[in-house]
This record gives sequence, C-alpha cells and structure tokens, in this order.
Amino acid sequence: MILRRIARPMLATVFIASGADALRKPTGRAEMAGDFIESSLNALPENVSAAVPHDPELLVRINGAVQVGGGLLLATGKFPRIAALGLAGSLVPTTFAGHPFWQETDPAKRNLQRTQFLKNVSLAGGLLIAAADTEGKPSLAWRGKRKASAATAAVTAALPVGAKAGSSAWDSIVERTHEGASALGEKSEEAAELLRDRAPELAEAARQRSTEWAEKIGDRSAEVAELIGDRAPKVADTAKSLAATAQDKAEAGRRRWRKAVS
Repeated sequence: MILRRIARPMLATVFIASGADALRKPTGRAEMAGDFIESSLNALPENVSAAVPHDPELLVRINGAVQVGGGLLLATGKFPRIAALGLAGSLVPTTFAGHPFWQETDPAKRNLQRTQFLKNVSLAGGLLIAAADTEGKPSLAWRGKRKASAATAAVTAALPVGAKAGSSAWDSIVERTHEGASALGEKSEEAAELLRDRAPELAEAARQRSTEWAEKIGDRSAEVAELIGDRAPKVADTAKSLAATAQDKAEAGRRRWRKAVS
C-alpha cells in the first residue's frame, strides 16, 4: 500500500538521525545518561549486570546503532514489524535517561523536557502500531486456528466412509468408545474389589503351599544324600577303569610309533 511506503520512512527518519548523532558524538548523551545507567545496572541481578557493558559511551553507541539499523529496515520495508519493535525498545532508555523532566527545578527546562518525553511516548505508540501491522495479511492467531481446523478436517477425512463428525456413524463410534471405556472401568473396579477380598485367602494358601514344599524338600534331602553316597563308589570305579583303558591305549600307540620309526 502506498501509505505504508510513505509513512514508514517518515517514522524512521528521526531514529536514523538521532542514532547517527549518538554514534558520532556519544559523550554528551553518556553524561546525561550516567546516573540512569548506573541505577539500572545496580537494579539488575549480579550475573546479568556482569555481562552488560558498564561504559556509558559504549551503551549510547549500541543504542544509536540499534536506532540506525532499525530505522533503515523500517524505512525500506525490510522486516518492518521486528524493526518497529526494536525501535520502540530503544526509546525506553533514551526517554527516561535523556528527558527526566521530574528532576528539573527550572519551569522552562521542565516544560521542554516534558515535551520531549511526551514526544517519545507518542513515537513509541506509533511504533507499536507499526509492529502490529500485518499489511492486510491474516494474524498469527487466525492462521493458527485455520491450521488447527485443517488438521481436524484431515483426520476426519481419514476415517471410514460414513464415520464423519456429526453423522450417525460417527456418533455411534463415539458412543461405543464411551461405553467400552465405562465397561472397562467397571470391570477393573470389580477385579480390584475381588482381589482385595480374596487377598487374605490367597496369602494363606501361598503360605501353606510354601510350607508343604519346604517339608517335602527336607524329607527327600536325606534320601538324595544317601543315593549320592551309594553311587559315589561306583562312579569312582568307573572313572578309574576308563582312565586305565585310556592309558593302555596310549601305551600301545607309542609302541606302534617306535616300531614304525625303527
């Protein structure tokens, strides 16, 4: 729209000029902002304050660079919403540090500073409007709702024929799902109650079975030990016989080898 192409450079002009002046001559602004910068740094947590530069002139130059860069982006229509938001943020320290009219005792200076303060407030309002301007495009909230509706439609389309939302088949699926969940809940409650009632009986039965198994193992342990004792000599004799047989075969093999060599 032609209006945006005219209004954006007009709004950006003051920031480009002010930022360029801050970059070229930061000393005067740094002296004015010294107390404000010091109090602001003291109000920050120590870990954050340690990471922020403490040199007033450097901070003035950084703020000036933000204003020049944001002003150029806004004037050329490149990322205008982000540029407008950045420029609005740069106005906060500039306004409070450069125009503290409440500290002035001279009526003339107080009026001048108040005028400058209100001018910056007005500029911040215009920048916030520019940051919210979507150029006629749908907002993020509207696009998000549309994406959600499209996803719902895609899921509905993937269902079997006749099982669309609002149809009798769809209502039947929903109703059966609820019935199944309700029945499952009732069955689980019945099973839990039955298990709770039968728990003492099950525990007593398990105790009796474990006692019976222990007694049987104790009764058979003597028999098992006696059986092992009876079979041990036989096993030992068999092992000795096998060892003697293996030794005889080895000796016969050595005799054959010697005869073959000689």
